Amino acid sequence: MVKIGSIELPDFPLLLAPMEDVSDPPFRAVCKQNGADLMYTEFISSEGLIRDAAKSVQKLDIFEYERPIGIQLFGSDIESMRKSAEIATAAGPDLVDINYGCPVKNVACKGAGAALLQDIPKMVKMTEAVVKASHLPVTVKTRLGWDDTTKNVEEVAERLQDIGIQALTIHGRTRVQMYKGSADWTLIANIKNNPRIQIPIFGNGDIDSPEKALAYKNEYGVDGIMIGRAAIGYPWFFNEVKHFLKTGAHLAPPSMAERVEVCRRHLEFSIKWKGPVLGIIEMRRHYTNYFKHIPDFKPFRMKLVTSDSFQEIGDTLTEIESRFNSEFQLA
Repeated sequence: MVKIGSIELPDFPLLLAPMEDVSDPPFRAVCKQNGADLMYTEFISSEGLIRDAAKSVQKLDIFEYERPIGIQLFGSDIESMRKSAEIATAAGPDLVDINYGCPVKNVACKGAGAALLQDIPKMVKMTEAVVKASHLPVTVKTRLGWDDTTKNVEEVAERLQDIGIQALTIHGRTRVQMYKGSADWTLIANIKNNPRIQIPIFGNGDIDSPEKALAYKNEYGVDGIMIGRAAIGYPWFFNEVKHFLKTGAHLAPPSMAERVEVCRRHLEFSIKWKGPVLGIIEMRRHYTNYFKHIPDFKPFRMKLVTSDSFQEIGDTLTEIESRFNSEFQLA
């Protein structure tokens, strides 16, 4: 069992990464149904929350079946982060997470996300303010460092544990790397093997197959892994990893009927949560992955990403299931 404060997770839990414009309630719902053990909201701007900005406030929406779930915050101002932690806590999550890892320019260049890796004293003060502002466990997601010359995550881990965080997730790249190249988990393993570190350490980056999940578990000794891009349009990945870790064998991939069913459920929730226009538009990014590697699929994909009514998309999904019958399995 892995514990984050009073939250009890199974041995070697699988976490769903907080991905901007992806990890919304409709996506989290299908991931939870397919084996995600702990999930996070999309990252939420602390400034947006304290200004009561509609987009930021909507991201606070959580549902009972999602538990345990964390609300992730980012920002560059300590007082704003403190206030936003109070607002997030009032929304009733199981934990509050701080993003010190986002590498994108409009976040990092404003002094938030991975930018804090360039100012560890400020990161410590900000984290301490959030810890004091919430009665919930506070966790952190970060990277190895800003660049190859400043891989300071080992110092970060000790200092953040000392001021009260309850778990740490580390993406095995620097900010400068963005999402390029290969993730390096060596420093993650060093932190896990540090006798001073008592909190759970989760690894993130490049876990795109059950085999790799098992190999990284054995090689780096982390308490669990966080899965991001591999789950987009493929929520079955969580259960496939769990099955492989337990048995060494692969689950059969989802049939076409299962793909269509989960995709349709995802779409319905997207429309229910975001409305008929935005719900349909934001669902378009998922179709390619739901139906990846299917031969001669392009005409159907074009229908899915250009249709602007639920009825049309539903008819296309029915046509897909009929055309690529339920016996279809990925190679």
